[in-house]
Amino acid sequence: MSAYILPMLLGTTVIWAMLTGQSVFQSFLRGAREGFETAMKLIPTLVGLLAAVSMLRASGAVELLAWALGPVLGKIGIAPELVGLLLTKPFTGAGSLALGSQIIRDAGVDSETGRIAAVLLASCETAFYTVTVYFGATRAKQTRYTLPAVLTGLAAAYAAGIASVKLLF
Repeated sequence: MSAYILPMLLGTTVIWAMLTGQSVFQSFLRGAREGFETAMKLIPTLVGLLAAVSMLRASGAVELLAWALGPVLGKIGIAPELVGLLLTKPFTGAGSLALGSQIIRDAGVDSETGRIAAVLLASCETAFYTVTVYFGATRAKQTRYTLPAVLTGLAAAYAAGIASVKLLF
């Protein structure tokens, strides 16, 4: 069934456009132009975010934070190996995937640490990346509650992911 959904959606769109008298090709071109313009607006923001994340990782700041937070989080049952993942995931999907893969490889697929890493990789959003893209695209100025909301959402996702693994396995 899933192999037919996209062709059916495209076919339905073309039929609907013909029935309503819209030019499918002109609508496509207008949408492609708007998409390109949006991408051009986002590129400076994304370059800035990726440069900042790369500088943080290259400077050793992530490792330093992981080293500092490891003992504290260890007391509440979070393995020190996961601290880097918890810090990296909100900023970069590729970086956190690489780190999560390393954690799973080192700790083992069936270990509690490996399972928590897998759940966190799948259940948490790259929140700051998403916020950067959204605010860059919309040119939003009213961002007062964004950071508290993002941090609260991340804390809830982390707590739920870790608790679910600890309860279910």
